[in-house]
Amino acid sequence: MIQRIQSIYLLLVVLLSAVGAFLLPLWYKEDGSAVLALDQLTTLAFFGVSAVLALITIFLFKNRKLQFVLGRLNIILNFILLGFFVYWSQALPGEMQISEKGIGMLTPVLSIVFLVLANKAIKKDEALVKSADRLR
Repeated sequence: MIQRIQSIYLLLVVLLSAVGAFLLPLWYKEDGSAVLALDQLTTLAFFGVSAVLALITIFLFKNRKLQFVLGRLNIILNFILLGFFVYWSQALPGEMQISEKGIGMLTPVLSIVFLVLANKAIKKDEALVKSADRLR
C-alpha cells in the first residue's frame, strides 16, 4: 500500500527538505553571495531530520497511527525551522537597507502544507478501515 496519495505528499516533503537544503538559497549577503542551508549547521540538521522523518513515515503504511504521529512531529519540526528563519530574517545585519530573502525560506511552509495534506489522507484511510471493521 505504498502507492497511496500520502506517500506522494511525503515524498515531496523529502525532496523539498533534502534538495532544498543543497540548492535553494536562504538569503543573500550584501556582496550578492547566496547563503545555503549547508552554511548554517542548525538549518542543515533540521532539513536533514525532516527529510529522514518523512522518508521513514512513508514506509510505516501498516501502522497508520504512528504514521500520523510522525507527520505531526515533522510539522512541529518545520514550524521550529520556520521560526529560525523568521528570527534570522529579522536579525540579519543591515536588514533595514537590504531585504533580499531567498526562496529557501519558503521550503518549511511548503513542507508543512504537504505534511498536513498527508495527515489528512492518513486520517481518511484510518476512518475507512474503521468503517470496514464495523461491517464485519
